[in-house]
Amino acid sequence: MGQNGGMDFGAMLQGAGKQLLNQGGQALMQYGAQAIGNIINEVFQKKEVEQKRFLPSIKNYKVLGETRPSSFGPASYQDFKEIRARCYSEGRLFEDPEFPANDRSLYYKERLDRPITWLRPKEICDDPQLFVEGYSRFDVQQGELGDCWLLAAVANLTLHRKLFFQVVPDDQSFDEEYAGVFHFRFWQYGRWVDVVIDDRLPTYRGKLVFLHSSEQSEFWSALLEKAYAKLHGSYEALKGGSTCEAMEDFTGGVTEMYDVAELPPNFYTILLKAYERNSLSGCSIEPDPNILEAETPVGLIRGHAYSITKVKYVDIETPGRSGKIPLLRLRNPWGNEAEWNGPWSDKSPEWRFIPESEKEEMGLTFDDDGEFWMSFKDFVTHFSRVEICNLNPDSLDPEECPEGCTKKWEMSVFEGEWVRGVTAGGCRNYLETFWKNPQYTVTLQDVDEGDEENKCTIIVALMQKNRRSQRHQGLECLTIGFAVYRLPDYGRVPKPLDVNFFKYNASVGRSQAFINLREVSARFKLDPGSYVIVPSTFDPDEEGEFLLRVFSEKSNNMAENDEDIGMGDVDDRVKEIAPNPEPADPVRELFNKLAGADGEVDWQELKEILDYAMREELQGQGFSKDVCRSMVAMLDKDGSGGLGFDEFKTLWIDLRNWRAVFRLYDTEGRGAIPPQHLRDALHSAGYTVNAHVLNVLAHRYSSPDGYIQFDDFIMCSVRLKTMIDTFKGRSSGGEYATFSLEEWLNRTVYA
Repeated sequence: MGQNGGMDFGAMLQGAGKQLLNQGGQALMQYGAQAIGNIINEVFQKKEVEQKRFLPSIKNYKVLGETRPSSFGPASYQDFKEIRARCYSEGRLFEDPEFPANDRSLYYKERLDRPITWLRPKEICDDPQLFVEGYSRFDVQQGELGDCWLLAAVANLTLHRKLFFQVVPDDQSFDEEYAGVFHFRFWQYGRWVDVVIDDRLPTYRGKLVFLHSSEQSEFWSALLEKAYAKLHGSYEALKGGSTCEAMEDFTGGVTEMYDVAELPPNFYTILLKAYERNSLSGCSIEPDPNILEAETPVGLIRGHAYSITKVKYVDIETPGRSGKIPLLRLRNPWGNEAEWNGPWSDKSPEWRFIPESEKEEMGLTFDDDGEFWMSFKDFVTHFSRVEICNLNPDSLDPEECPEGCTKKWEMSVFEGEWVRGVTAGGCRNYLETFWKNPQYTVTLQDVDEGDEENKCTIIVALMQKNRRSQRHQGLECLTIGFAVYRLPDYGRVPKPLDVNFFKYNASVGRSQAFINLREVSARFKLDPGSYVIVPSTFDPDEEGEFLLRVFSEKSNNMAENDEDIGMGDVDDRVKEIAPNPEPADPVRELFNKLAGADGEVDWQELKEILDYAMREELQGQGFSKDVCRSMVAMLDKDGSGGLGFDEFKTLWIDLRNWRAVFRLYDTEGRGAIPPQHLRDALHSAGYTVNAHVLNVLAHRYSSPDGYIQFDDFIMCSVRLKTMIDTFKGRSSGGEYATFSLEEWLNRTVYA
């Protein structure tokens, strides 16, 4: 049996002979059905957690590396440098209209039990500074908000200079060009966004209410918290969250969460390899509901976040034997004397068995600084949760990496979308639509370094995006997850994989559950080979955008598993329905009647002809002027604005084919194509498109209920044919074509 309870298809095929494996994809699927006997029965589980936060929108924020076209007027986002220069030249302090200094920015449900006064740092102290003697974890002191998860992430951020200044730019201060405006950067859905704020902060009796520094004149941490609150809509929105989510927003990394009671057997190796790749790791002990952050007899604090700062096999020499012991170094972010007091703690007798050279290499010190060592055995005994934030390959400066942290993850990233009826197929429980979801292939060739099983590690992370919602409302998280399937080593399978593949092949890995979180991730150890990842919502027809990331120890070759865009043969069924390409006599007579002295018809005359010829499908509505203009443009090679009879005949052949396709897929008899048949309808019309283009066509040409009316289907077909022909006319057969701006405008504007 396979990993997920299904029969191992690859093993079943090994004794069947290679000739079966080489008979093509359809034969392979049929053989799979015979070999197994029944359709694979896989049930995916749904899990819902309490919704504490909404997904923020980045629609109104500046995205780093992207510029707005100057011809489209003022920016829809706030630009820090422009605002600072304008306010400074006008001699005024910035007041942010997007995040005003009032109750709406503080909360959306609860109310504070005291009056809040918004003050600027220069109204709080005489000499405010962004940084006082640099920055450190001691600059982060929790206020009354209850966002300790954010505090732990910010404290972790201070340990890495490049990461810190990516989030807290050093091009701002209270001195040079001070105008009451600051900015901070956060990673959102694959992009770094710049969040601009004014420096009015909530206070009570002249003191900061929320996150603040131990130095009264230092304000970077309070301003950072305000920017993060603005991103999420209010300060109250920060009450529910997790350290790993904030770490992703500060680094762009991929987070894994582990319950210590359910650790994989190789977990210390996972920690060691994460440390070698500069991953940020943390751990905590489940809090006692009756005691908040209570210190345990061994010196650890429940409900408290610790950072894992080193993972190392340490040489040990005892009178009877020598070897290596797995140790971890942990830090209490508060940096006080509350430390582990068990084996391998500061000045414990176990250290006498460590050679002096090893101690020196470890940088071993025994100070009351909140940092301590413990064995992995004790670690899994006393801690209950571990979080690992795996960083992008370019996140850290090599010069600041600790000794031993020399490796990087390989990363692949793809963006996608689930569109109702088109690419929102739901999970494998909905077999007939599951295959419609976006699909991605990943090929693993090289096994992990030092892996005794000769397998490849990958981390798959699926994050849902929300760029369209209103910022102050947001959208609740969809229930999302993914499944991983092994592709056969021999034979051909369709692109994308069709329903038959998923009928007879079990997944080799999947997210633990489909859950309503911003991101779900899972780590897998797989044999070298090719795999398909299918991200989806739990239920069909749930719309949303997503970001799919794959981290691997060795290189991975990832691509969309989809059709190439282009034109093919028209469906034989369509040809049978429309055997006569010549216009009927009444249509020819009407053309001759309407054509001018030049023998051409313009778009208005074409509309009159087609409204008559296709009155049945149009149901008395008539073609729109836009589709008629586009039909003229499709065949008007000389730019005259009209069609001669030969050009009209060419159009007539296309229209008859498209009408036949429409009739074929109007399966419900309502004069419209259901969204789930759009791809098949385009195939029959002779077009192949991938999921991205299919989604765009559905957004552009479908009605609010998702159905495609006749007029819209004709417009869709005309635009596809026009743009593909335009591209092919300038391409030398590859994936790219070159146009001047004038040429591009001539084709696209006229079409």
